Amino acid sequence: MDLDIAAIREVIEKGRTSLGIELGSTRTKAVLIGEDHVPLAFGGYDWENRFEDRVWTYSLEEVKKGLTGCYRDLAEEVKKKYGVELTVLGSLGISGMMHGYLVFDQYGKQLAPFRTWRNTITGEASARLTETFSYPIPQRWSIAHLYQSMLNQEDHVKDIGFLTTLSGYVHWTLTGQKVLGVGDASGMFPIDILTRDYNSRMLGQFDQLAAEAGYSWKLEDIFPKVLSAGENAGVLTPEGAGLLDPSGQLKHGIPLCPPEGDAGTGMAATNSVKPRTGNVSAGTSVFSMIVLEKELTRVYEEIDLVTTPAGDLVGMVHCNNCTSDLNAWVSLFGEFLEAMGFKADAGQMFSVLYNLALTGDKDCGGLLSYGYLAGEHITGFNEGRPLFVRMPDSRFNLANFIRVHLFTSLGALKTGMDILLKNEGVKLDLLFGHGGLFKTKGVGQNVMAAAVNVPVSVMDTAGEGGAWGIALLASYMIRKEEGETLEHYLESRVFSNQNGNQVQPDPKDAAGFEVFMERYTAGLAIERAAVEVMKPFSKELNQAESH
Repeated sequence: MDLDIAAIREVIEKGRTSLGIELGSTRTKAVLIGEDHVPLAFGGYDWENRFEDRVWTYSLEEVKKGLTGCYRDLAEEVKKKYGVELTVLGSLGISGMMHGYLVFDQYGKQLAPFRTWRNTITGEASARLTETFSYPIPQRWSIAHLYQSMLNQEDHVKDIGFLTTLSGYVHWTLTGQKVLGVGDASGMFPIDILTRDYNSRMLGQFDQLAAEAGYSWKLEDIFPKVLSAGENAGVLTPEGAGLLDPSGQLKHGIPLCPPEGDAGTGMAATNSVKPRTGNVSAGTSVFSMIVLEKELTRVYEEIDLVTTPAGDLVGMVHCNNCTSDLNAWVSLFGEFLEAMGFKADAGQMFSVLYNLALTGDKDCGGLLSYGYLAGEHITGFNEGRPLFVRMPDSRFNLANFIRVHLFTSLGALKTGMDILLKNEGVKLDLLFGHGGLFKTKGVGQNVMAAAVNVPVSVMDTAGEGGAWGIALLASYMIRKEEGETLEHYLESRVFSNQNGNQVQPDPKDAAGFEVFMERYTAGLAIERAAVEVMKPFSKELNQAESH
């Protein structure tokens, strides 16, 4: 047996590992790491959100199925690679999509379908709470969903016993503990940076609103307890172990770190938890997290104020749409290739098309597109209509076509980033990229650098994203020295030998992106007209069938 394999096998058998599981928008991922924080094995389970009754949602049965399938995939890889059963772990961490609305009664019964971050149905609540708190409350936030349910006079609100996020729900299922990491909690309700807990003034303001509406509960009674990185958040129960591993191999009693949101784990995975650094996660959705040196001068609806997993202030630009429409076009090209008799390899198609985009005109040749499958709050849309527009004299070729879809995937993000970098003068030395947009080497990275005009680095581990990030947080919990900060732990123990591939923004690409953005901003009127004129096909079909 190879010496390295033998050493890794011993690490796994003795439980000197940490496991991170992240429930993303299209895939649940698991990453097992050793004491050196290097990934040892991976697992995955594909899933997709559904649009039911005008709400983007996932069923909790699918959540559980994903956890089991993802862990099984990981355990099988461990056995195949190292010849050992996975029975014990040193620590475990759960991450998930932030925000949204998961409500249960006092007995644990779900009261309403899971409303995810992708929904833009809380505009009235968002506006009212932003004014009441003098603090930005985006539509995605859990408190906005709760208040909108109150404004809608939904019957279930009176019975709420627990309100949490996806990671909080999974952690509760595995441990019985109703807790949440401060980063994920900051996407539910505003956090007081000094106390690293919910803002007490705003809690009181909301409780007054609830009391006036006739509700007896208080937010502190129905919210999860806030914990910071490094704190113990409970242990895996026998029932939790049975959910992850129905075969019964996995032992219970494993300590869990605070459950975190995908934004916070992305920060951990890219070593961007200190001021003047930031990261951007780009896939189905796209969001940037910029660690701030000071408070912003005023409230911006486009900017979320959240925290790192340690509780430091972060300016977050979150956009509902990124690469979904681009992926659909690549899939269409794949259908064409297969119709022509060629076997279409998805990875090769993305590589060829993305690299071709780098040869296109700097401003995309006058082309314009919007990949709005869902609404986009930053640009003021409750619904989306993917569309592509060109002038008769636009330079319409394949390179520009793919380039404009890459550019537009970051259009809403740039709108928000310009507020931070141009309006507020926020200093950003380096932006770390991770997620699907960066899988084709160099392409998404160069486009991102052009969009924000800041150096962009992509690390070798960037493809692992939040699952690796939550594994790092789980490792930090059990391995940190007395008084050691998360920033120091990541800098000195995890990333000291990590080499990232950094690119500087190309001035011509950056100038081209600015020209494209003028067209993008002006063309939003076209998108608004498309939303108004183009109604859902399913509704038209139902009306036709009823006649």
